[in-house]
Amino acid sequence: QVQLVESGGGLVQAGGSLRLSCAASGSRFSFVAMGWFRQAPGKQREWVATIHSGGITNYGDSVQGRFTISRDNAKNTVYLQMNSLKPEDTAVYYCRGYGIPDLWGQGTQVTVSP
Repeated sequence: QVQLVESGGGLVQAGGSLRLSCAASGSRFSFVAMGWFRQAPGKQREWVATIHSGGITNYGDSVQGRFTISRDNAKNTVYLQMNSLKPEDTAVYYCRGYGIPDLWGQGTQVTVSP
């Protein structure tokens, strides 16, 4: 049974950086794409970025130019490099595997202080 486990969240000051990881355990990567989403308190879950199996990436407008999604197939891991962080980036960040069925991780908290 495949599980997605996020890590790398924490507290950082505005302007700082964090790198999130999402490791798939239990099986090789079999998802057609991997994505990152986030959910701030009182708000709906928001799409952040996607990386497709061929390496094509897409980003939400709010993170374009600041965040970078990448994947290491040998390690069954997807990363989200977050630079120039802002307080409005504060949220729980979730990893998603697009497949049949979709799979979600448990989330990792990112807090950006002013």
